[in-house]
Amino acid sequence: MSIGTSILLIAVGAIMRFAVTVHASGFSIHTAGTILMVVGVVGLVLSVLWMTMWAGRRDATVVRERPVVRERDVY
Repeated sequence: MSIGTSILLIAVGAIMRFAVTVHASGFSIHTAGTILMVVGVVGLVLSVLWMTMWAGRRDATVVRERPVVRERDVY
C-alpha cells in the first residue's frame, strides 16, 4: 500500500465516519468509516517505515578499484 492509497483510505473513512448521517439497518456506516481510517493509518505508518528502511541503501555506490598493470621493458 502506498502513501497515496493510505491517505485516500483515511479521507474516505473520515467522510463515512463524520459526514454521513444515514442510518442503515444491519450495517453501521460509522463503524466502516472507523475501520477504513485505522487501516489507512496502519498502511501509512508501514509505508513510511518501508521507505525509511530502504532509503539509505539506494544512495550507496560501490567503487571498485582496478589493479594497476605496469608494462615492463624486456631487454
